Amino acid sequence: MTHFLHTQADLEAGLGELIRIDPRLAPVAQKAGAFALRRRQGGYPGLCAIVCGQQLSTASAAAIRDRLFKAFDPFHHDTVRAARSDKLKRLGLSNAKVKAVKEIGKAVSTGAIDLNAVGEMDADAAHALLTALHGVGPWTADIYLLFCLGHADAFPAGDLAVQEAARIALNLKKRPDPKALTKIAEAWRPWRGVAAHLMWAYYHVVKRREGISLEARADKAAKATKARKHWPQIKKAKKPATSAKKAVKKTAKGKQRGTRRTPA
Repeated sequence: MTHFLHTQADLEAGLGELIRIDPRLAPVAQKAGAFALRRRQGGYPGLCAIVCGQQLSTASAAAIRDRLFKAFDPFHHDTVRAARSDKLKRLGLSNAKVKAVKEIGKAVSTGAIDLNAVGEMDADAAHALLTALHGVGPWTADIYLLFCLGHADAFPAGDLAVQEAARIALNLKKRPDPKALTKIAEAWRPWRGVAAHLMWAYYHVVKRREGISLEARADKAAKATKARKHWPQIKKAKKPATSAKKAVKKTAKGKQRGTRRTPA
């Protein structure tokens, strides 16, 4: 059965079920405190907004999204996919993102995908259908399912903040990669989306307590490790090619040349 997070009450009920399934998360929820459900617009506009934000800061993503939506009002898939690529680039979209919004628009227009109907599907099936679209990776698909459609079992295992929060919350030796975190989250079905909301809330609490972004700290450590791998190796000095015997002979010859012989 597919569960949805349409209201704050849905989120709170889901959190109760999640803690019942995995009691380890009870103290995590206590430290995280109350947190609100976050939802975004769905459909083609919602997915394109997430694509705009890929690998960008929140401020940069918002600026590009606002320009894009202002240039195409109403924001319709047929209008966007028919637009000239250079127009989209001037709005701040990269070549890859221009192709993505056009290809997604084409898929919606031809009926290859219904971006609202995928929310009714099992999380894994919906994830597979979305990632089949050009420019939609695992993180984008899960964020769309969770925030735009309210799918309670969507889980963005590739999100750095969720990974770092899970590391601290579960007392792991190292931050889990997407594969490892996906395996951990299996125990949280069908409320993995609630677990993601919890991890984000917990992350922000720990971030404030530490006084520094955990993402920044992790990136700094990763860069330092990478730098150490590329440090130049100190080479030992090579021994002189001339052996000790040759050096002695050379010195002796020099002395002989420098000695004046007395005539007989």
